[in-house]
Amino acid sequence: MPPLSRSRIVGAAIDLIEREGADAISMRRIAAGLGVGVMSLYNHVPSKAALLDAVAETVLSQLAFTDDPGAHWTERVRSQARAFRQIAHHYPRSTMVVVSRQMQSTAGLLPVERALATLRDAGFDAQDAVHVLRTFIAFIVGSLLREVGVTPAITPAPRATDVDPVLFPETGAMAGFFASYDHEETFEYGLDLLVNAIAVRLEEHRGARG
Repeated sequence: MPPLSRSRIVGAAIDLIEREGADAISMRRIAAGLGVGVMSLYNHVPSKAALLDAVAETVLSQLAFTDDPGAHWTERVRSQARAFRQIAHHYPRSTMVVVSRQMQSTAGLLPVERALATLRDAGFDAQDAVHVLRTFIAFIVGSLLREVGVTPAITPAPRATDVDPVLFPETGAMAGFFASYDHEETFEYGLDLLVNAIAVRLEEHRGARG
């Protein structure tokens, strides 16, 4: 068995989170899983909070950005959004730890830096770049929460036979479209809407400045 190390402890925590969720994390559970005494963990990770921060950093450090500085900014932000979604597929429950932490480390700030640089290159001023980034984060996190099953569907899934056509004529007529849910299609649809709306906003600002 390899010697106890920070990376082994963090790896065990990620495995436990993916099996049982973040609520299952405790220093005692991690120690038992590694076959070591609880106190030995503190030589590498000072607290449970620090352990969860390390989990978030480890997951974020695996973000595979394939950013092309020569590409149009709309494609660059799409690529960044998809990269985060891909990580969520690999670590669905640990990704929820990522979005719950205030990350100040290099791993935590690098995606923010890249997103802000992309938006500034596109022509957004500093304040708008921050607003756009926050809007993207809200969309991506909301989509991921739904996709990994942390929250129920935002909209109901009515069946035509259960809907009163007099009270809810539109809902009843469209009930068939609620029967299936393609996560990737829905994510891409929302991403397109968001990018296109932000592109219009940018052109409006350019016109006002011009």
